[in-house]
Amino acid sequence: MEVKTIAVIGAGTMGRGIAYAAALGGFQTVLEDVSLSILDSAMAWIRDAFEEGVKRGKVNAAARDAALGRISTSHVVDEAIRDAELIIEAVPEELEMKLELFTIFDKFARPNAIFASNTSSLSISDFSDIVLHRDRCIGLHFFNPVPKMRLVEIVRTAYTSDETLATCCAVAQRMQKEFVVVQEAPGFITSRINALIGNEAFAMLEVGIASAEDIDKAIKLGLNHPMGPFEMVDLVGLDVRLKILEYLHSTLGEKYRPSSLLRQYVQEGRLGRKSGRGVYDYRKREK
Repeated sequence: MEVKTIAVIGAGTMGRGIAYAAALGGFQTVLEDVSLSILDSAMAWIRDAFEEGVKRGKVNAAARDAALGRISTSHVVDEAIRDAELIIEAVPEELEMKLELFTIFDKFARPNAIFASNTSSLSISDFSDIVLHRDRCIGLHFFNPVPKMRLVEIVRTAYTSDETLATCCAVAQRMQKEFVVVQEAPGFITSRINALIGNEAFAMLEVGIASAEDIDKAIKLGLNHPMGPFEMVDLVGLDVRLKILEYLHSTLGEKYRPSSLLRQYVQEGRLGRKSGRGVYDYRKREK
Protein backbone atom coordinates (compact mmCIF):
# COMPACT_ATOMS: atom_id res chain seq x y z
CA MET A 1 0.00 0.00 0.00
CA GLU A 2 1.23 3.50 -0.82
CA VAL A 3 1.27 5.93 2.08
CA LYS A 4 0.67 9.58 1.19
CA THR A 5 -0.68 10.98 4.46
CA ILE A 6 0.44 10.24 8.02
CA ALA A 7 -1.50 11.28 11.12
CA VAL A 8 0.51 11.60 14.34
CA ILE A 9 -1.61 11.51 17.48
CA GLY A 10 -0.01 13.34 20.41
CA ALA A 11 2.21 16.41 19.96
CA GLY A 12 4.53 15.84 22.91
CA THR A 13 8.25 15.17 22.68
CA MET A 14 7.93 12.08 20.48
CA GLY A 15 4.91 13.09 18.42
CA ARG A 16 6.42 16.36 17.25
CA GLY A 17 9.64 14.57 16.34
CA ILE A 18 7.78 11.94 14.33
CA ALA A 19 5.82 14.68 12.54
CA TYR A 20 9.13 16.35 11.66
CA ALA A 21 10.48 13.12 10.18
CA ALA A 22 7.24 12.37 8.31
CA ALA A 23 7.08 15.81 6.70
CA LEU A 24 10.77 15.72 5.78
CA GLY A 25 10.16 12.29 4.22
CA GLY A 26 7.63 13.78 1.84
CA PHE A 27 4.39 12.75 3.55
CA GLN A 28 1.41 15.00 4.10
CA THR A 29 1.41 15.12 7.90
CA VAL A 30 -1.36 15.87 10.38
CA LEU A 31 -0.20 16.46 13.96
CA GLU A 32 -3.00 16.13 16.52
CA ASP A 33 -3.25 17.01 20.19
CA VAL A 34 -6.21 17.93 22.38
CA SER A 35 -4.21 20.85 23.78
CA LEU A 36 -3.90 23.87 21.49
CA SER A 37 -1.00 25.21 23.55
CA ILE A 38 0.90 21.94 23.12
CA LEU A 39 0.22 22.06 19.37
CA ASP A 40 1.56 25.62 19.20
CA SER A 41 4.64 24.59 21.18
CA ALA A 42 5.13 21.55 18.93
CA MET A 43 5.01 23.61 15.74
CA ALA A 44 7.48 26.11 17.17
CA TRP A 45 9.79 23.21 18.05
CA ILE A 46 9.46 21.73 14.56
CA ARG A 47 10.33 25.06 12.94
CA ASP A 48 13.36 25.41 15.23
CA ALA A 49 14.44 21.83 14.44
CA PHE A 50 14.33 22.57 10.72
CA GLU A 51 16.32 25.76 11.23
CA GLU A 52 18.95 23.82 13.15
CA GLY A 53 19.04 21.25 10.34
CA VAL A 54 19.67 24.00 7.80
CA LYS A 55 22.43 25.54 9.92
CA ARG A 56 24.12 22.15 10.33
CA GLY A 57 23.90 21.44 6.61
CA LYS A 58 21.61 18.44 7.13
CA VAL A 59 18.58 20.01 5.43
CA ASN A 60 18.55 22.54 2.62
CA ALA A 61 16.27 25.56 2.74
CA ALA A 62 14.01 24.34 -0.06
CA ALA A 63 13.46 20.98 1.67
CA ARG A 64 12.72 22.81 4.94
CA ASP A 65 10.11 25.02 3.32
CA ALA A 66 8.49 22.10 1.49
CA ALA A 67 8.35 19.99 4.66
CA LEU A 68 6.80 22.77 6.73
CA GLY A 69 4.19 23.19 4.01
CA ARG A 70 3.18 19.54 4.40
CA ILE A 71 2.30 19.82 8.11
CA SER A 72 -1.16 20.69 9.36
CA THR A 73 -2.56 20.46 12.89
CA SER A 74 -5.76 19.28 14.51
CA HIS A 75 -7.14 18.99 18.03
CA VAL A 76 -9.80 16.37 17.15
CA VAL A 77 -8.61 12.77 16.72
CA ASP A 78 -11.36 11.49 14.42
CA GLU A 79 -10.90 14.45 12.06
CA ALA A 80 -7.12 14.15 12.06
CA ILE A 81 -7.10 10.49 11.00
CA ARG A 82 -9.81 10.44 8.31
CA ASP A 83 -7.51 10.78 5.28
CA ALA A 84 -4.41 9.06 6.66
CA GLU A 85 -3.10 5.78 5.31
CA LEU A 86 -0.84 5.48 8.38
CA ILE A 87 -1.80 6.57 11.90
CA ILE A 88 0.92 6.72 14.56
CA GLU A 89 -0.08 7.23 18.19
CA ALA A 90 2.57 8.88 20.32
CA VAL A 91 0.75 9.44 23.59
CA PRO A 92 2.08 8.59 27.10
CA GLU A 93 2.58 4.97 28.17
CA GLU A 94 -0.95 4.61 29.54
CA LEU A 95 -2.71 1.44 28.40
CA GLU A 96 -6.21 2.85 28.82
CA MET A 97 -5.36 5.86 26.68
CA LYS A 98 -4.00 3.67 23.91
CA LEU A 99 -7.04 1.38 24.08
CA GLU A 100 -9.30 4.40 23.67
CA LEU A 101 -7.32 5.67 20.70
CA PHE A 102 -7.28 2.35 18.88
CA THR A 103 -11.05 2.14 19.36
CA ILE A 104 -11.38 5.56 17.69
CA PHE A 105 -9.01 4.53 14.91
CA ASP A 106 -11.08 1.43 14.23
CA LYS A 107 -14.27 3.49 13.99
CA PHE A 108 -13.17 6.55 12.00
CA ALA A 109 -10.07 5.64 9.96
CA ARG A 110 -10.26 5.03 6.23
CA PRO A 111 -10.43 1.41 5.00
CA ASN A 112 -7.03 -0.33 5.00
CA ALA A 113 -5.34 2.33 7.14
CA ILE A 114 -2.43 1.07 9.25
CA PHE A 115 -2.56 1.64 13.02
CA ALA A 116 0.88 2.05 14.59
CA SER A 117 2.07 2.72 18.13
CA ASN A 118 5.24 4.47 19.22
CA THR A 119 5.15 2.66 22.58
CA SER A 120 8.60 1.96 23.97
CA SER A 121 7.64 -0.98 26.18
CA LEU A 122 4.01 -2.11 26.03
CA SER A 123 3.05 -5.12 23.94
CA ILE A 124 1.19 -3.95 20.84
CA SER A 125 -1.40 -6.69 21.29
CA ASP A 126 -2.39 -5.23 24.68
CA PHE A 127 -4.36 -2.57 22.84
CA SER A 128 -4.58 -3.74 19.21
CA ASP A 129 -6.57 -6.90 19.94
CA ILE A 130 -9.72 -4.75 20.16
CA VAL A 131 -9.64 -3.67 16.49
CA LEU A 132 -11.36 -5.50 13.67
CA HIS A 133 -8.30 -5.95 11.44
CA ARG A 134 -5.34 -6.86 13.64
CA ASP A 135 -3.26 -7.51 10.53
CA ARG A 136 -2.96 -3.72 10.08
CA CYS A 137 -1.53 -3.07 13.56
CA ILE A 138 2.18 -2.62 14.20
CA GLY A 139 4.72 -0.90 16.45
CA LEU A 140 6.91 1.95 15.19
CA HIS A 141 9.26 2.85 18.03
CA PHE A 142 11.17 6.05 17.28
CA PHE A 143 13.93 7.47 19.47
CA ASN A 144 14.42 10.84 21.11
CA PRO A 145 15.41 13.26 19.64
CA VAL A 146 13.78 11.96 16.45
CA PRO A 147 15.52 14.35 14.01
CA LYS A 148 18.95 13.10 15.14
CA MET A 149 18.32 9.45 16.05
CA ARG A 150 18.57 7.10 13.09
CA LEU A 151 16.77 3.99 14.38
CA VAL A 152 13.16 2.83 14.26
CA GLU A 153 12.19 -0.47 15.87
CA ILE A 154 9.41 -2.00 13.77
CA VAL A 155 7.48 -4.35 16.01
CA ARG A 156 5.49 -7.11 14.39
CA THR A 157 2.70 -8.88 16.24
CA ALA A 158 1.55 -12.44 15.54
CA TYR A 159 -1.19 -10.95 13.33
CA THR A 160 0.70 -8.20 11.46
CA SER A 161 0.53 -8.87 7.72
CA ASP A 162 3.52 -8.95 5.38
CA GLU A 163 1.99 -6.01 3.50
CA THR A 164 1.72 -3.91 6.67
CA LEU A 165 5.32 -4.70 7.57
CA ALA A 166 6.61 -3.92 4.08
CA THR A 167 4.70 -0.63 3.99
CA CYS A 168 6.14 0.50 7.32
CA CYS A 169 9.67 -0.48 6.32
CA ALA A 170 9.28 1.68 3.21
CA VAL A 171 7.93 4.58 5.30
CA ALA A 172 10.92 4.36 7.66
CA GLN A 173 13.31 4.48 4.72
CA ARG A 174 11.58 7.56 3.28
CA MET A 175 11.98 9.18 6.70
CA GLN A 176 15.73 8.54 6.31
CA LYS A 177 15.75 6.05 9.18
CA GLU A 178 17.43 2.71 9.65
CA PHE A 179 15.13 0.02 11.01
CA VAL A 180 15.17 -3.33 12.73
CA VAL A 181 12.25 -5.76 12.74
CA VAL A 182 11.33 -7.14 16.16
CA GLN A 183 8.87 -9.88 17.03
CA GLU A 184 6.47 -8.58 19.64
CA ALA A 185 7.74 -8.86 23.21
CA PRO A 186 7.69 -6.46 26.18
CA GLY A 187 10.36 -3.78 25.77
CA PHE A 188 11.44 -4.97 22.31
CA ILE A 189 15.27 -4.74 22.01
CA THR A 190 16.42 -1.33 23.13
CA SER A 191 14.09 -0.64 26.05
CA ARG A 192 14.93 -3.96 27.70
CA ILE A 193 18.68 -3.45 27.48
CA ASN A 194 18.58 0.27 28.26
CA ALA A 195 16.35 -0.31 31.30
CA LEU A 196 18.86 -2.77 32.75
CA ILE A 197 21.80 -0.41 32.17
CA GLY A 198 19.97 2.52 33.73
CA ASN A 199 18.71 0.50 36.68
CA GLU A 200 22.22 -0.78 37.45
CA ALA A 201 23.58 2.77 37.26
CA PHE A 202 21.05 3.86 39.91
CA ALA A 203 22.02 0.86 42.07
CA MET A 204 25.69 1.91 41.92
CA LEU A 205 24.85 5.53 42.66
CA GLU A 206 22.69 4.54 45.64
CA VAL A 207 25.48 2.60 47.39
CA GLY A 208 28.14 5.19 46.56
CA ILE A 209 30.31 3.23 44.12
CA ALA A 210 30.86 6.39 42.08
CA SER A 211 29.31 9.78 41.42
CA ALA A 212 26.68 10.26 38.73
CA GLU A 213 29.18 12.28 36.71
CA ASP A 214 31.82 9.56 36.85
CA ILE A 215 29.35 6.78 36.01
CA ASP A 216 28.22 8.73 32.95
CA LYS A 217 31.82 9.48 31.99
CA ALA A 218 32.83 5.83 32.32
CA ILE A 219 29.99 4.63 30.10
CA LYS A 220 30.66 7.27 27.44
CA LEU A 221 34.43 6.85 27.30
CA GLY A 222 34.70 3.17 28.21
CA LEU A 223 31.75 1.77 26.26
CA ASN A 224 31.55 4.49 23.60
CA HIS A 225 27.93 5.40 24.37
CA PRO A 226 27.01 8.90 23.14
CA MET A 227 25.26 9.66 26.44
CA GLY A 228 25.69 8.35 29.95
CA PRO A 229 22.78 6.51 31.61
CA PHE A 230 21.92 9.47 33.86
CA GLU A 231 22.11 11.99 31.03
CA MET A 232 19.81 9.68 29.09
CA VAL A 233 17.25 9.20 31.86
CA ASP A 234 17.15 12.95 32.51
CA LEU A 235 16.37 13.50 28.83
CA VAL A 236 13.73 10.74 28.61
CA GLY A 237 12.17 11.50 32.00
CA LEU A 238 12.59 9.55 35.23
CA ASP A 239 8.84 9.02 35.44
CA VAL A 240 8.82 7.51 31.94
CA ARG A 241 11.71 5.20 32.82
CA LEU A 242 9.97 4.15 36.04
CA LYS A 243 6.79 3.22 34.16
CA ILE A 244 8.80 1.18 31.67
CA LEU A 245 10.61 -0.67 34.46
CA GLU A 246 7.37 -1.33 36.32
CA TYR A 247 5.85 -2.84 33.18
CA LEU A 248 8.94 -4.92 32.41
CA HIS A 249 9.09 -6.06 36.04
CA SER A 250 5.47 -7.23 35.86
CA THR A 251 5.96 -9.04 32.53
CA LEU A 252 9.59 -10.22 32.53
CA GLY A 253 10.45 -10.73 36.17
CA GLU A 254 12.60 -9.70 39.09
CA LYS A 255 15.68 -8.45 37.24
CA TYR A 256 13.64 -5.44 36.11
CA ARG A 257 12.53 -4.37 39.60
CA PRO A 258 12.90 -0.54 39.62
CA SER A 259 15.70 0.93 41.70
CA SER A 260 14.49 2.36 45.00
CA LEU A 261 16.52 5.51 44.30
CA LEU A 262 14.80 6.02 40.95
CA ARG A 263 11.43 5.60 42.63
CA GLN A 264 12.45 8.09 45.35
CA TYR A 265 13.50 10.71 42.79
CA VAL A 266 10.18 10.41 40.96
CA GLN A 267 8.25 10.76 44.21
CA GLU A 268 10.24 13.93 44.94
CA GLY A 269 9.31 15.37 41.54
CA ARG A 270 12.81 14.97 40.15
CA LEU A 271 11.69 13.98 36.66
CA GLY A 272 14.66 15.19 34.61
CA ARG A 273 15.16 18.11 32.27
CA LYS A 274 11.43 18.76 31.92
CA SER A 275 11.10 19.51 35.66
CA GLY A 276 14.46 21.26 36.00
CA ARG A 277 15.94 18.53 38.16
CA GLY A 278 16.50 14.81 37.79
CA VAL A 279 19.76 13.08 38.59
CA TYR A 280 21.35 16.42 37.73
CA ASP A 281 20.12 19.87 38.75
CA TYR A 282 19.53 21.93 35.60
CA ARG A 283 18.35 24.95 37.57
CA LYS A 284 21.89 25.46 38.84
CA ARG A 285 23.34 24.93 35.36
CA GLU A 286 21.15 27.68 33.91
CA LYS A 287 22.25 30.31 36.47
